[in-house]
Amino acid sequence: MTWLKRLLGFNTVLSVTPSGAAAPEIPTKQLEKAYESMLITRKVDEKSEVLYKQNKAHFQISCSGHEAVQIAMANAMKPGHDWAYPYYRDLAFCTAWGMSAKEHFLAILNRANCPSSGGRQMPNHFGHKELNIVSQSSPTGTQYLQSVGAAIACRRNGDDAIVYTSSGEGTTAQGDYHEALNWAAREKLPVIFLIQDNKLAISTHISEQIAGGSVAKFSSGYEGLHIVEVDGLDYKKSFDVAKNAVTRARSGNGPTLIVADVIRLKSHSISDNHAKYRSEAEIAENLNKDPLEKLEKELIERTSKDKVESLKEEISNYIEQASNWAELQASPAPATFNHHVYREDPKELSEEQSFSSNSSEEVFMVDALNQALDEEMSLNPKMLIYGQDVAKGKGGVFTVTSNLSKNHGLDRCFNSPLAEASIVGTAIGLSTLGYKPVVEIQFGDYIWTAMMQIRNELTMLHYRSNGNFSCPAVIRVAVGGYIHGSLYHSQNIEATFAHIPGLKIIMPSNSRDAKALLKTAIRGNNPVLFLEHKGLYRQVYAKSEVGDKNYTIPLGKAKVVKEGSDVTVVTWGALVNKSLVVANELEKEGRSVEVIDLRTILPLDYETIRASLQKTNKLLIAHEDVNFMGFGAEISAQIAEKSFELLDAPIKRVAGAFTPVPHAQSLEKNVLPQNENIKNALIEILNY
Repeated sequence: MTWLKRLLGFNTVLSVTPSGAAAPEIPTKQLEKAYESMLITRKVDEKSEVLYKQNKAHFQISCSGHEAVQIAMANAMKPGHDWAYPYYRDLAFCTAWGMSAKEHFLAILNRANCPSSGGRQMPNHFGHKELNIVSQSSPTGTQYLQSVGAAIACRRNGDDAIVYTSSGEGTTAQGDYHEALNWAAREKLPVIFLIQDNKLAISTHISEQIAGGSVAKFSSGYEGLHIVEVDGLDYKKSFDVAKNAVTRARSGNGPTLIVADVIRLKSHSISDNHAKYRSEAEIAENLNKDPLEKLEKELIERTSKDKVESLKEEISNYIEQASNWAELQASPAPATFNHHVYREDPKELSEEQSFSSNSSEEVFMVDALNQALDEEMSLNPKMLIYGQDVAKGKGGVFTVTSNLSKNHGLDRCFNSPLAEASIVGTAIGLSTLGYKPVVEIQFGDYIWTAMMQIRNELTMLHYRSNGNFSCPAVIRVAVGGYIHGSLYHSQNIEATFAHIPGLKIIMPSNSRDAKALLKTAIRGNNPVLFLEHKGLYRQVYAKSEVGDKNYTIPLGKAKVVKEGSDVTVVTWGALVNKSLVVANELEKEGRSVEVIDLRTILPLDYETIRASLQKTNKLLIAHEDVNFMGFGAEISAQIAEKSFELLDAPIKRVAGAFTPVPHAQSLEKNVLPQNENIKNALIEILNY
């Protein structure tokens, strides 16, 4: 053990490249190429500021001061073979990786042919399909877990590809960063984490961000993670560190964390003024450390001042030409504003198939779901299942994944850390690289730590990349009450997630639909939230025959489970059966109730609801989630807006009380909708 490891009490390997240590000699040709990348980056930065002042561009984040270590990292890797998850200050990395000045200006000016986003994203949010730069978002730190998922994919592919990801030091305060280090170190994944430490997270100094003020020490608890500190202003030292990290990753020795000491020569962004929180002396001192001037001086010593001056003039002309060319390119067509919210799915069915069963035996919903997963894993070798307690003998807390590890191997059905953001974040990375992760969140009540990954990443990637990248992962979640689960095991979450463009949401009420819809979700091209009501897993009334391995049901197709003529009930999940029981009771009293099971929340089958209303002219919406802002409110609003003329009575809703779900049965029954609530509401509307 080194003295530092003994001092810290950790098993992490940590090394430091001292500022005075001599770096290996680098060929002049490589140094010249690095200088070109650095100068192009600086000139793009400067031209961006001009375009901003001319009101031609509307945002900019400078890379100035960060260039040397970024270019070194790009030069040590294989663009188009390896994968990159950069952050918003990685202009130099992306330039050295292969993005041209023309492509940068297309992004800066929000042009339609911008490879990053086609005008959907702010500038400095990099993406490039051909170069394997995965489309970047604005939230800091989300890229780390996705890069871990990509690294899992690279290792499974066995092609020696590795993954780069980076951020500033402020992002290391995020939980996703530590979850990523944990997973990468535990699995010895081929991923390199670059922290570009300029000591400022916008205006907040590292001393206010990190205990001990050192990212290296702060990150040193992960056994198997190699940590190196380097002078990120020195290209040669940075390249040596980057090359070693790449060799380590390719050879299967695990992840490296590079903490690079850099400077931020300009404000955080063009809308920030660092003079408000930095002294003139500090700003001037940083200018004297400019990595561009340092590299230029060395290149002059190796070649000549005339050659360098000629190169500077050539690059200045190149930047002007690129900028002028980009200005002439078309802006996105206004009519394309809603393109790429969802990925087109030519294989998705428009109509339900003829039902074909492989057995006349009725099965519980939990077993139907297990069958679907087992069959799809056999059909798709790139399908992976993971989550908390899903593997080995446990098979999940509800046994939905029983025997899948045994049938398909622990490398395809495995346990994850107890961290929901990790589960979803890695699934995004895996699915982006062509895998089909079907992950489990144990309870809907605990999905909220993954909300950033779901809302800002999973559902946004296809749109923000202009259709270049997508992540059709499936997230299975146990939801709902009626099992005395109390406050934290009874939540319904469909209304919250229905507010998110780009997501599809399924909530079956019986075994047949559950199996078929899960198979449809797995085979689809879009991210899906598959909600499984845990109160239905082993209910006899939810049992049914299930289809064979080929039987699927299209999304967005509701089912009329009981026909009627006097009133329509629109419902889903656990309240489908309750509505049917009440409808049958009222039928004995001469009242005809039509019951519609939505089956999918997104997309919503409005046409089936409208067709029913044309017969009955009266509507009750019944759901388990709270009434206020529940999904029933959206259905009601759409009916009022589009089909008001069909109504002969006000729309009524039966739903949960606006309160958490308590544990005691005497309390719970007053919170969750009961049969009598549905019956009373139907009688009231029938008598209107």
